[in-house]
Amino acid sequence: MCRASIRCAFVSCILCRLETGALEMNVGKIPSLEAVNGSTVMLPCTYLSCIGIKNLYFNWQFNDNGTMRKVCESVIPSEGVVPHVTVFWDRVEFVGKNYENNISILLSNITFEDGGQYTCFGRNPKEKGKNHSAIFTLIVVYKLRVVDNTLTTMIASAVGGAIALIMGFMLLKNFTLFVLSKLEEKNKECLVTSSGIDNTENGLTGSKAAPKPTPKKK
Repeated sequence: MCRASIRCAFVSCILCRLETGALEMNVGKIPSLEAVNGSTVMLPCTYLSCIGIKNLYFNWQFNDNGTMRKVCESVIPSEGVVPHVTVFWDRVEFVGKNYENNISILLSNITFEDGGQYTCFGRNPKEKGKNHSAIFTLIVVYKLRVVDNTLTTMIASAVGGAIALIMGFMLLKNFTLFVLSKLEEKNKECLVTSSGIDNTENGLTGSKAAPKPTPKKK
């Protein structure tokens, strides 16, 4: 059982190295954020390494019209160690603390000049100098846009109406078939009753009509 677990872990690590290049920087499923001028935002970033880390170097950079400005940087000696981060911007705070490989930063009192692309960069010496990065885009606006749900509401109403119409048609169809079946049963009963009455009047075999008396011979 133990050997099987070790083998599975080894295979998973090999696959991870093949798929992600051992170290992966990740800024989340939605790599952008729209925030109001003057607010505080978090720029997320985590790292993942199947082979582990040793003196992992990371930094945050801001693309200022083609010039990469360093926001902060640090070196993480090993997993779980809280790094000492050097911050180059006054309004930036490192909030990742390396918990769950988190190296996110907090940017307070943002301005329109803060809008743009931020790069989360990492380099693990175990990979012999390979570099990895992920880009997060910050969009600064005067106010958040109000999402117009009119079209969505119209589509939902149309779909709901169509479903209700189909259900109503199916109910009407089933009710009609039920009425027709009842009428057919009633017609069959009437035919059987009429046939019995005719047989009685005509004195046929099986009828309840009394037999006529035989005339007497003179």
